[in-house]
Amino acid sequence: MKKILVTGGLGFIGSHTVVELQHAGFEVVIIDDLSNTTIEVLENITSITGINPEFHQIDLRVKTAVQQFFDTTAVDGVIHFAAFKAVGESVEKPLDYYENNIGSLVTLLQEMKNHKLDHFIFSSSCTVYGQADELPITENAPIKAAESPYGNTKQIGEAIIKESCNAYAMNAIALRYFNPIGAHESIKIGELPLGVPQNLIPFITQTAAGIREELSVFGDDYPTSDGTAVRDYIHVVDLAKAHIAALQRLLNKQNENNFEYYNVGTGKGTSVLEVIKTFEKVSGKSLHYKMVGRREGDITAAYADTTIANKKLHWKTEKSLEEALAAAWKWQLKQ
Repeated sequence: MKKILVTGGLGFIGSHTVVELQHAGFEVVIIDDLSNTTIEVLENITSITGINPEFHQIDLRVKTAVQQFFDTTAVDGVIHFAAFKAVGESVEKPLDYYENNIGSLVTLLQEMKNHKLDHFIFSSSCTVYGQADELPITENAPIKAAESPYGNTKQIGEAIIKESCNAYAMNAIALRYFNPIGAHESIKIGELPLGVPQNLIPFITQTAAGIREELSVFGDDYPTSDGTAVRDYIHVVDLAKAHIAALQRLLNKQNENNFEYYNVGTGKGTSVLEVIKTFEKVSGKSLHYKMVGRREGDITAAYADTTIANKKLHWKTEKSLEEALAAAWKWQLKQ
């Protein structure tokens, strides 16, 4: 049984990926600093799969703690989620984002090099493309200047990984996510940000539940069909399964290059207002929302061309926007 380290494994995407790894027969060890999640997620993962994953509370910025972990724990691969992830917050706190997202990545790769470890999956983002010239976005789209410090940390992160693969005989895959939403069908794990949500869907569900007074829609003057920004919303379980496919590609030595990257989305763009209307339909709730100015760092539209991921990873999405929003609402009600 292969043992896989999942950093940030108690976060939204990380926890769903841990579940899918266990379903696929992998042994999992989790590192998380609990800065944007709670230890209860570990119990919920166990209740879904019947397997209690090994857990270490470590801040990846603390080099001595990371060194000690790798000195005492042998793993066959690493899936790296641990990072700050909010575009708007990154504009307000750029140094925090560079210190955490870049510093922890470098520390992790250094320890992999020191212990001659291979097979690295990186949690990247469609923000690496900035505002693409053509839609849908293919992997051949040019990497433009980032629109936010968060996006820049993903661009820099990919460059660091590529250069490390060339220098140290590592193999890695970066998955460029579009917009993950939803919750596990068990409704035992889902997206539960600490504090005010930075992402659209938890803000929608918290508004519908009466936790937030109203939803702010950032920008109604974008050059889109209804003036609101367009994104590609992918069910988190579909996204989690993409990580298993990428990991198996590396473990089975099917990769054609030592560093590969893939778009992971549905291939369909949906505007903010369309998401709101779809949520109202599946939940039966009427949302209070207001139009406000654009948020710094946001782009007009982004949705994926997933042809390469479908072919090379033998993966495709299976769940609809309606299913994802219904699951997110059930998850919110459970809270």
